[in-house]
Amino acid sequence: MHTSLPTPIEPDVIIGPSTRMRAIFDFLRVIAASESTVVITGESGTGKEVIARLIHRQGPRQHHPFVPVSCALFSETLIESELFGHERGAFTGAIKDRLGRFEQADRGTVLLDDIDDVPLSMQVKLLRVLQNRTIERLGGTHTVPVNVRVIAGSKRDLKQMVADGTFREDLYYRLNVLPIPLPPLRERREDIPTLMQHFLQRDFRQRGEDTPPISKGVTEAFMRYGWPGNVRELENMCERMAQTNTCGTLRTGCVAAGIMFRATGPMPSNATIEAVQGPPAPISLDARIRDLETAVIRWALRVSDGNTSRAAELLQVKRSTLNDRIHRYELDRGQAHVAASA
Repeated sequence: MHTSLPTPIEPDVIIGPSTRMRAIFDFLRVIAASESTVVITGESGTGKEVIARLIHRQGPRQHHPFVPVSCALFSETLIESELFGHERGAFTGAIKDRLGRFEQADRGTVLLDDIDDVPLSMQVKLLRVLQNRTIERLGGTHTVPVNVRVIAGSKRDLKQMVADGTFREDLYYRLNVLPIPLPPLRERREDIPTLMQHFLQRDFRQRGEDTPPISKGVTEAFMRYGWPGNVRELENMCERMAQTNTCGTLRTGCVAAGIMFRATGPMPSNATIEAVQGPPAPISLDARIRDLETAVIRWALRVSDGNTSRAAELLQVKRSTLNDRIHRYELDRGQAHVAASA
């Protein structure tokens, strides 16, 4: 039986035990009722939009629209129309008036994600919106008042961009009223077991199944991996495991080789592992060896493009020994395809 998860502040937002994330969520409770501009910084996959939605849902604008827009998706010529809208005839193809994201978010919140990708020519127009709370549609001749709370997201250090001359200093100070820096997952590894349990429970529930026991090897690998894609990558890995699991226990053979063999962080403590495992499930030594051996063979086959001769060299075993293991563990023969040069 698993240990219970910490109480979420929202159904889809889980707070782990790390001091840094708990401090952030405490800060969110303080600023939610504010109308001030927020800037959330963090690597891709750290949850900037999740935090922005949480601020919106806990504030006085919660019953009005939350409108996210990724500024990285639009070219310099399109972003102005996307944010401020346009009027009929403003450009070729503009056959009718169109509201921009600021007007769509009336009385609500607009998230300007990837604001670090906004070109300098557009930054001055955003500054004017933040100062005057008005926009001017592309092709329009009059200003339109906007009543929105602005939250910005950035995957880069905006202060450094100011120093490099790629981001306006005046816009930076307009945005940086309530800064929220999100740490990467590798800097808060103690949250990984809680996140694992949450995502796996959700994914197995969607399959109509109970979450199976999680072997110690899986938790160790997750705790030691660097997670360059952060929480998003962890979430995707848990979904993959839930969709491909066919046995009664989640073992290391269920984990992608890239995670198993790029795990370089410190070994987690038994207390941390038990946070996701609950009481230990019995498992034989033979089963643990099989899990590890299967994962190693899959890795060797993958990096050698299925060439069993090369894979055997990487594993420092005879090719006949490797073929015997492939047959014994009933590995996908497509992975074990012998290249023509072998």
